[in-house]
Amino acid sequence: MRIALFITCFNDTLFPDTGKAVVRILERLGHTVEFPEAQTCCGQMHFNTGYRADAMPLVAGFVRTFGEYDAVVTPSASCAGMVRENHPVLAGRYGPDRLRREVGELVPKVHEFTEFLTDVLKVTDVGAAFAHRVAYHPTCHSLRGLRLGDRPGRLLRAVRGLELVDLERPDSCCGFGGTFAVKNAATSAAMLADKTSEVTATGADVLCAADNSCLMHIGGGLSRQGSAVRTMHLAEILAATEGDAR
Repeated sequence: MRIALFITCFNDTLFPDTGKAVVRILERLGHTVEFPEAQTCCGQMHFNTGYRADAMPLVAGFVRTFGEYDAVVTPSASCAGMVRENHPVLAGRYGPDRLRREVGELVPKVHEFTEFLTDVLKVTDVGAAFAHRVAYHPTCHSLRGLRLGDRPGRLLRAVRGLELVDLERPDSCCGFGGTFAVKNAATSAAMLADKTSEVTATGADVLCAADNSCLMHIGGGLSRQGSAVRTMHLAEILAATEGDAR
């Protein structure tokens, strides 16, 4: 199976260790991962802010970059959702017949990282060890968009030494929402305050999620409060092994 890593521009720029963690895990499981350097943004910012026709070069570029692979794996539920849900919408409205067909063929091969492990590779124990108390935040895209359900929890419960604790309201939004946090700053801050209170109440050492964007938002709030709770992408926890300084 030819597997391509779609790191996403957000992770590549701000959280490159997440992509490295994905590669380590898949290589540990016996797979080879390629990183197509021609990859760019998935077009989510354009789509969500109304510049939909302007996103078409990105849709076409995504097909050119990843079309030849058997599987495309991304550590971002948000970007996986954009490709799977909205690339067909854009191609259907603005694209030629060929692009619509190519998008339709590629979309089923695009997987968020945790669903790739559980649904495609059929594994939950990836050989990880992480002796910490961990809370998992289901981001809106992972919960309501991709409907990941208990996949992340199954993976975390298989990690040696890890104690998984529940948030009181795991389905509540953290308030990030991309440009929502900018356009509705006061509302976003109030939602964030609720979320950080829930995180702190768990007594967790680490908060993890399937989207670094939300972790950045929550982590900023925790840091400003002087909290000792760390934020880590779920892939980085799954990449950890005995002896790692974590």
